[in-house]
Amino acid sequence: MPADSLPSSTILVTGGAGFIGSAFVRMLVHRTEATVVTVDKLTYAGNLDSLAPVATSPRHRFERVDICDEGALRQLFDQYHPAAVVHLAAESHVDRSIDGPAEFVNTNVVGTFTLLETARHYWQALPAAERADFRFLNVSTDEVFGSLGPEGHFREDTPYQPNSPYAASKAGSDHLVRAWHRTYGLPILTTNCSNNYGPYQFPEKLIPLMILNALEGKRLPVYGIGENVRDWLFVDDHAAALWKVLHHGRPGETYCVGGNSERRNVDVVRAVCDTLDELLPDPEGPRERLIHFVKDRPGHDGRYAIDAGRIERELGWTPTHDFESGLRHTVQWYLDNRDWWERVRSGAYRGERLGLGTAAMAAAGLKTTS
Repeated sequence: MPADSLPSSTILVTGGAGFIGSAFVRMLVHRTEATVVTVDKLTYAGNLDSLAPVATSPRHRFERVDICDEGALRQLFDQYHPAAVVHLAAESHVDRSIDGPAEFVNTNVVGTFTLLETARHYWQALPAAERADFRFLNVSTDEVFGSLGPEGHFREDTPYQPNSPYAASKAGSDHLVRAWHRTYGLPILTTNCSNNYGPYQFPEKLIPLMILNALEGKRLPVYGIGENVRDWLFVDDHAAALWKVLHHGRPGETYCVGGNSERRNVDVVRAVCDTLDELLPDPEGPRERLIHFVKDRPGHDGRYAIDAGRIERELGWTPTHDFESGLRHTVQWYLDNRDWWERVRSGAYRGERLGLGTAAMAAAGLKTTS
């Protein structure tokens, strides 16, 4: 896609009210000239408050649409005539996929198929120049690759070995996207990212859950003994990477995006405690006392780590935050934005640890979801 063709065009972002999606939408509106159409079903993790900073922009539109609704998608494409689609809409939490996999298959596989077919028919009807410039960016996860041993990193050519219903549904989505490129020529790009963190993240995820529980003096549930390792990527760095791939990536190619910040889960929780203790000391003492080890979840992958060398070499992207600076920024944001997370927590979700099954959760002394 020519470098000067995209900034003033319309970009359709599915899942744009979610955590990563809203970060990408905010970046587009604040840092480019693009018109952005946010498409989101507004399930539990979709939050219009996350789009508040761009809600009044004349270059932002919001459409509440389910990506499984083919008719509604066709209307969006006809109405907005996008130059690109960035596909982030997904059920995205491993624990929830263990307790209820059907919705993950429906949204992540059937929804992706429906979006691909809608995009394909729209793209095939475009004039030749617009057809050549059109892009479909599929945003995926490193969890499709399975689990690493103590050495090595995931790369673009790593075989898929998903171990959870969530990962399997995302792997299925990725395979559909690849097939629509190879079979129909749809100009597809795919990214596989490591664990994201940062402002506006739904509080069932590890880092915000630990921040909010620690602020409230609650237990900090850590699976097993906390030895599982993840590579942590600050969400604004991820948004910048997606822009690079959309702008300069080669159709048909995949780019792995990581933060170069491997940490054991227990060390992440301790870092959250230490940062909170520094920024807002607890009269009861260091918050590390709240760490509570719980029964491990089924199929819990041991280690993820991304080799992001390709996107650095070919597209010039590197993360600008190390884990310490990104975590400090994140903790401070949650301290400064109590209204946001209190509104999120006013719904059905109360910060319980998901993915254990009701019997295991009861044994661990944790409230179960209804």
